[in-house]
Amino acid sequence: MRLEKHMFSVVPRRFLPEVKNPCWLEELRGNVSTDPYGSNLFGRSFRQIQLIFERLSGSFEQRLTRHDGKPHRLRCLPYFYIIGQPKCGTTDLYERLRLHPDVRLTPPKEPHWWTRKRLGIIRSGERPHTLFPLDHYLDLFDPVALQILQGLLGNSSSSIITGEASASTMWDNNGWLYFHGNGSGAEPPSLIPDLIGALQPEARFIAILRDPVERLYSDYLYFGTSNKSALDFHQKVCESLRMFEGCLRDAGLRACVYNGTLNNAMSVRLQVGLYVVFLLDWLSVFSRDQLLVLRLEDHASHPALSMSRIFSFLRLGALSDHTHTQISERPASNSRRASDRDLGPMRAVTRELLTMFYSPFNQKLAEVLQDESFTWNTHSHTHTHSHTPDLRQPADRS
Repeated sequence: MRLEKHMFSVVPRRFLPEVKNPCWLEELRGNVSTDPYGSNLFGRSFRQIQLIFERLSGSFEQRLTRHDGKPHRLRCLPYFYIIGQPKCGTTDLYERLRLHPDVRLTPPKEPHWWTRKRLGIIRSGERPHTLFPLDHYLDLFDPVALQILQGLLGNSSSSIITGEASASTMWDNNGWLYFHGNGSGAEPPSLIPDLIGALQPEARFIAILRDPVERLYSDYLYFGTSNKSALDFHQKVCESLRMFEGCLRDAGLRACVYNGTLNNAMSVRLQVGLYVVFLLDWLSVFSRDQLLVLRLEDHASHPALSMSRIFSFLRLGALSDHTHTQISERPASNSRRASDRDLGPMRAVTRELLTMFYSPFNQKLAEVLQDESFTWNTHSHTHTHSHTPDLRQPADRS
């Protein structure tokens, strides 16, 4: 709270009780007739958002309510966050979820505000430039706030909810050093879940995971630059494994996973697949029933079933058969590009190396979630990993 004084002065401790989504009335100071979105950095970065803001600013004054003679605007945070992981189906979940009549999702799908933009990091791995203020993030949810307000003015409570799906939220704490300074030891003193937990203790989170070996190859194909090939992937995996193992010789597992310098130096994002490390950190802040963990493999084979689980987790109302069919039969989003498919599968030797590396972490994940399917059936490898993960519940960091 000391580090983020502004954030905690803007967002109240309690939200409006008659609204399901976390919203509050914010008193406006200064000239209410100026364009409230003119300086918004999201609007400057995304044409689509700029158009939404232009439309909203025209009716801004009409959307203000008066309390004690002072103008107030309705502000909202997301009710839920799809927190990751990258290349695990977050886009598909987001696109299906937005078809639910009580869910309003506005662009961008991935503001990356908590992990990056808030710190002035525009793209992962870059140094901070321009900090995106909290108010600019809240502006993204103004179209939803407007719909909720209309419901309230019609003297009814509102069951509309909103969310966002930045696939960096679960794992990317690479910017922590810029804010805590180098004197704070090898591990971040606080993480994204600590911050969201202090601001929004009731928030709900959805993580969708896939076999980390497959995730890494998909990540490489999607984000990799020129000269992609199975051989190039193999060389990058070997080099990154050496770097990660080197870190583990000198430091603890969490210190290596959250080491921004190491993460930016590795040519493939090995650390993103160490799901259990991140999950334990989220579970040290939020209760188990606030976090829904799905597998992409299950979602892809039974989308209707996984969407039903999500709707019940988000406490959403029942759907008509027509809408349910529309949601479950929607074609999958963001599947692999044709040019990447032509590269074929990874080499068997690469798969074996990665399976050995991830296997003990998957085993631990399955134990934490009490669900064997999260081992991704690695045929109970008997290889002992040179560093068995020490994944004791992290010490209380409050």
